[in-house]
Amino acid sequence: MPALYEPAQMIDAHQHLWKISERRYDWITEDAGILNADFGPEDVEADARTAGVTGTVLVQAAETYDDTFYMLSVAASSPTVLGVVGWVPLDRTAEAVAALALYAQAPALKGIRVLSHDRADPNWMLREDVAATIAEISRLGLALDYVTGGPDRLAILPELARRHPQLTIVLDHLGKPDIAGNGFEAWAEAIAPCAAAPNVVVKLSGLNTVSGPDWTVADWRPYVDRAVALFGSERLMLGSDWPVSLLNGDFGGVWLALRESIAGLSSAQQDDILYRTAVRAYSLEI
Repeated sequence: MPALYEPAQMIDAHQHLWKISERRYDWITEDAGILNADFGPEDVEADARTAGVTGTVLVQAAETYDDTFYMLSVAASSPTVLGVVGWVPLDRTAEAVAALALYAQAPALKGIRVLSHDRADPNWMLREDVAATIAEISRLGLALDYVTGGPDRLAILPELARRHPQLTIVLDHLGKPDIAGNGFEAWAEAIAPCAAAPNVVVKLSGLNTVSGPDWTVADWRPYVDRAVALFGSERLMLGSDWPVSLLNGDFGGVWLALRESIAGLSSAQQDDILYRTAVRAYSLEI
């Protein structure tokens, strides 16, 4: 394969940190395997630097204030952390608005995410109480990350985007296609309407953990190519999903495969995906 294009910047737009020795993460239990451990910035710094990553966006890993304030504390002392996607309780509007006002003192906060894939109601984000909080997130110029357990939960995104036209909605993990199960058609049908909403952008992230154990970049290319065709490079960004990515890979290998998956694009398109989309979506300063 020819040498990869070397951009001026590379932003890892989806990285997690957690210290289970210090705070609560309900989903990290004894059966979480390798993830049942502390993961701090010091554990990924060398791998990210070797891979050429120049900046990161930290993304919430628990629906707690503790998790958000931990990420903000890391951002305050780490020049490579360009932004934080934190948490507020979307369905408790008054509390959420107060929390957002408090967060406003930390310029690193760039977005909000909740673990919506765990909700029994697929239309939860369209409820009036939740919509009121989302409207405040939009007013503040923050992005809203949307995480789904699979393509079946993408149906509400076009309507959510229509109701909040000034809000940047960031779809995590390419909508979780079932790459291991050859789920291209179901995913492609579900994600296409999302692309019609101009305020929806997508992270090419988490692809290795929905792939088989012997995945290669060739497994990802049909999905990445369709995403480029639907959204354009200006609405795509890369994320390592570290340390969740360790379930089926390592930082360097996953990041390299992500870069290889877009290597056929022009340098301008790769610049979009490697850093410019993240800068626009999250209002980052580089």
